[in-house]
Amino acid sequence: MVLGATGSIGSQALEVISRYPEEFELLGAVAGQRTTALQAALRPFPGVACVVVDPQGPVPSGVWVGEDAACQLAADPRADVVLVAGGGAAALLPTLEALHRPCRLAIATKEVLVMAGDLVTAAARRSGAEIVPVDSEHSAIWQCLRGESAQDVVRLWLTASGGPFRTAPLAGLQDVTPEMALAHPNWRMGPKVTVDSATMMNKGLEVIEAHFLFAIPYSRISVVIHPQSAVHSAVEFCDGTMVAQLGVADMRAPIALALSGGRRLPGVVPPLDLASAGRLEFEEPDPSRFPALSLAREAAIRGGGAPAVMNAANEVAVAAFLRGELRFGEMVELVSEVTGSYAGAPPTTLEDVLAADAFGRTMAAEMVGQMDRRGATGGRRP
Repeated sequence: MVLGATGSIGSQALEVISRYPEEFELLGAVAGQRTTALQAALRPFPGVACVVVDPQGPVPSGVWVGEDAACQLAADPRADVVLVAGGGAAALLPTLEALHRPCRLAIATKEVLVMAGDLVTAAARRSGAEIVPVDSEHSAIWQCLRGESAQDVVRLWLTASGGPFRTAPLAGLQDVTPEMALAHPNWRMGPKVTVDSATMMNKGLEVIEAHFLFAIPYSRISVVIHPQSAVHSAVEFCDGTMVAQLGVADMRAPIALALSGGRRLPGVVPPLDLASAGRLEFEEPDPSRFPALSLAREAAIRGGGAPAVMNAANEVAVAAFLRGELRFGEMVELVSEVTGSYAGAPPTTLEDVLAADAFGRTMAAEMVGQMDRRGATGGRRP
């Protein structure tokens, strides 16, 4: 089952499934809005059940519609593996439905764990479901931990490319356009995650994701910039040694590994040529260049509903930036203000999480409107 089948991860997952028919059979797929794109993606899989949550345009016969239909498909007991590949916060409800049974949940949508990590992991424990990572960084850590004792782990090291603006003059970042932010130097990803990579909010969300996936305190999860994206992450052990996972920058490798439950399939991606890989560099993130990273860590340590509020505000801010309604630097400013204003009680139920999410979205949307009106009258926007 693939949730988010028309996005970058979902489309690459369908490619992997079609390449290994002896390993995988697609039972169903969910898309957010793109009915035509979903039908095109499913041509190699005739007869597969499909859902479009909020379709744009007419819906052909045989395509289910709505969030309830997506949840029903995610809960199909015939599916051994459910890949959560897109949708951001909207993927939470189908994810929780999938976890009512002992399936393998291959998770690429980090927002699900950022919003509701405690609820998601508790649901998996109750049903006996297995959660495996798809993000390249978390897949790398998963691989490095296999066969190791948890008590020997000292630190998780998440690598980050630094995005397209790692060395750009700070003074010029306010003039960054969506086209510039979407020009990632190494990875092929969807628009939202690509913008998050440019601000490094993506890496902040990944710190929270790693905390829930591997039960490691935030104080023992570090981020290092590695522009070449050859080392996908590493684990430091108590004896002073470190194990790292290397490979080409191709998401099909972690996708295939997650779908197979850790079995390595032949020829998924070409191998990394170490002799021609060149110099591998590592550096500390500059907090003045990437304030989103500190903001995410602060929200994570604060806990309660703060991560859900931050995530919701960030989704609104990124969408506004892509529409030209916010400047690049205004995204993190807005998210920080919304997150700091939240004073709700720690969420203990799904309804609490959704309320925190709604707070973040509503306040962020109001702020975007105010900032855009100021810009239209000669204020913040050129």
